[in-house]
Amino acid sequence: MNDLAAVRDRLSAAVSAGMPSALADLSRLVACRSVFDARIEDPAECVRAAELVADLVRAAGVPAAVLPASDGSLAVCGRVPLPGAPRVLLYTHHDVVPVGDVEAWTSDPWTLTARDGRLFGRGAADCKGNLVATLLALTAVREVCGSWPVEVAVVIEGSEEQSTGGMAKLAAAQPDLVSADVIVMADTGNIEAGLPTLTTSLRGTGSVRITVRTMDHAAHSGMFGGAAPDALQALLTTLASLRSPSGETTIDGLDAGGVWEGAAYDEQRFLSDAALLPGVGPLGEGAIGDLLWARPAATVLAIDAPPTARVTAAVQGEASAIVNLRVPATMDPAAAQHLLVEHLRRHTPYGLVEIEPLTLGRGFAAVTDGPAYDAMREAMRAAYGREPVTTGQGGSIPLTVALADLLPQAEIMLLGVEEPASRIHATDESVDPAEIERLALALALFLAGLPNFC
Repeated sequence: MNDLAAVRDRLSAAVSAGMPSALADLSRLVACRSVFDARIEDPAECVRAAELVADLVRAAGVPAAVLPASDGSLAVCGRVPLPGAPRVLLYTHHDVVPVGDVEAWTSDPWTLTARDGRLFGRGAADCKGNLVATLLALTAVREVCGSWPVEVAVVIEGSEEQSTGGMAKLAAAQPDLVSADVIVMADTGNIEAGLPTLTTSLRGTGSVRITVRTMDHAAHSGMFGGAAPDALQALLTTLASLRSPSGETTIDGLDAGGVWEGAAYDEQRFLSDAALLPGVGPLGEGAIGDLLWARPAATVLAIDAPPTARVTAAVQGEASAIVNLRVPATMDPAAAQHLLVEHLRRHTPYGLVEIEPLTLGRGFAAVTDGPAYDAMREAMRAAYGREPVTTGQGGSIPLTVALADLLPQAEIMLLGVEEPASRIHATDESVDPAEIERLALALALFLAGLPNFC
């Protein structure tokens, strides 16, 4: 059973045979409204999800416990020791983002619904599809090999989408839960369906709130407009300074010349993935990958100003905005955020300016030349029938950085069932069942073959 090629067919058959059960489990998981926010969904739904996940992990052969984290979330953790063997930590999460406007969904977001060859429902891809693929892989290896040739640990977080840090604090307090030589984080996906992709870079992030004040109250535009200092106009001028005429982010002192070394992002595919309207093109003058993963990007997330539905003829005395900054994994987000603050101050033409840093998160850059990466690339090549590629991701997965700090020698890889058509975090989220099956086979081949590489 040591030859990866010799076991591929048996593992493939086991994964295929397990798919109906895995999809039934996915249906039960999607039915749990596990949004970790009591203002939006009943907290009992997160408890229900955690208990169901624990049952599924135990059924896959890993003794699991539901552990409370400091933020009030519930994590499912388990381990099957195998002294002397490579230690593999398998990570994903059972919480989901809110569904938003239910009426905007084509079908009930809490009912897994088959349509056009895909399965629709909140969390179908992010991240409950990744969860069932992981458990299917564990089950297949145990069935074919009799036992796992590696030490297996499982961590399934309950508050990843809220970034409240519960699992990171739990891991720091109980490092035995996450101790590993290899960490496989199933929380990303492929750049296109069927193309095996390893995410090797996560951007760092920081956001600030800028407020411009010029008058104690708004003033009639007919009586004072032209001379009265307009706070909203000052703010808009400031925000406009964050972009060059071509649309690239321009923050004084911040390097904007990085080049992405991973897989290229085809411009036509980007137009489709980002749903750009006809006649609208991407910003900037570099390659898409450069702009997304190798250079900083400042985005105005929100502005506090009078809505057009309640317009009055008035010059505004106060206006504010939230600016989010994403930076390449190798860039210090704290230093970049400081430069953003100074830039905003410098480019506000008039008024009293207050700038408050809000969030800050480090990026992650994987070290990809270790034996586990070799094993995963080989497993993905066999499972997908295509050469694996690497990509970056603009979002952050906070636990990734925490685990890299706790386990600096561990190889950390990010992968998953998500792909552009999945529309994660949006209405009509879905997953391609074939992606679940391919990922499960890749993970099974990886677990079965890893000892050959270590």
